[in-house]
Amino acid sequence: MQVPFLDLKTPHNELADEILPLWEEILRHAAFVGGPHVAAFEEEFAAACGTSHCVAVNSGTDALRFAFLALGLRPGDEVITVANTFIATTEAITQAGGRPVFVDIDPRTYNMDPAKIEAALTPRTKGIVPVHLYGQTAEMDPILEIAGRKGLWVVEDAAQAQLAEYKGRRAGSMGVMAATSFYPGKNLGACGEAGAVMTNDAALAATVRKLRDHGQARKYYHEMEGYNGRCDALQAAALRIKLRRLPEWNAARRAAAARYLERLSGIPDVVAPKVADGCLPVWHLFVIQVDNRDTVAEALRDRGVGTGLHYPVPLHLQEAYRHLGGVEGALPVTEACARRLLSLPIFPGLTDAQIDYVCESLAAAIEK
Repeated sequence: MQVPFLDLKTPHNELADEILPLWEEILRHAAFVGGPHVAAFEEEFAAACGTSHCVAVNSGTDALRFAFLALGLRPGDEVITVANTFIATTEAITQAGGRPVFVDIDPRTYNMDPAKIEAALTPRTKGIVPVHLYGQTAEMDPILEIAGRKGLWVVEDAAQAQLAEYKGRRAGSMGVMAATSFYPGKNLGACGEAGAVMTNDAALAATVRKLRDHGQARKYYHEMEGYNGRCDALQAAALRIKLRRLPEWNAARRAAAARYLERLSGIPDVVAPKVADGCLPVWHLFVIQVDNRDTVAEALRDRGVGTGLHYPVPLHLQEAYRHLGGVEGALPVTEACARRLLSLPIFPGLTDAQIDYVCESLAAAIEK
């Protein structure tokens, strides 16, 4: 049996009859950038996230960068975040002028450990960026409490947690701002690149709208220097169609995760993911811990099972951030997890038979 790590072909083939007429409409009207589909998607995604404003942009990276710029991040300012994330999180910080400061993670959820935050604060700290990793939100209450007490802002990196919940609140609705990515492999993915900023602050939303469009609120009147970070209409139209399916797709991921958890409970030497109290994850990834991770991954590949590594080298040990002075041993939980984490296939169309085969193959690989 072949079990791909991710299947993007099936949902797009199923939605082609809905997406293609909208694209044809856009082509006929030549309304390629911005326009009614972008505006409508912004309203619909804001409502889905429980926020007052959504600003669609051209990538999740720019969504984060524009959020930091709108908040006034300046050279020398420090931002607390984690090292077990895609580099876009920290690229956005540094490209806005800030300096990432890494804290360790909770070994159960792989999200930011709130107990590590206060020791990392300095007079230069301006904000905290929790990453809602693998589809589960960070423990937001203590993070928000620390931020409120210390006068810091919180920007959620919600790229992997679209419509995930924390104590009844949606990912992206809890910080002063949030950013998400619609990269094709996300739970809500575009047919190319796109992203969005969410906020309840009208002034911040207005600033992001100017930043994405060369600093102009109306054509040729530039209040500031900005960027070319606009969302195109083709992506927004596709995202509108997909957004209607997102609750159903997330439910399918939850069903797949439940079956995985049941089947993995009988396999020794596998550490299954944990769901924190008050969290309703959307299972963007299903990540286990195993010894001899690379050998196990190779054995699964030989049996036709696709796997992923998220993320094998923590950011504080990457060459790109050598100048920050990160050393091995600085983040022991993050580093230990990076050596043992393995992402198993999970996507809405994954069948029970495929999940059973993945678990059987995993058990055989570990035994061997």
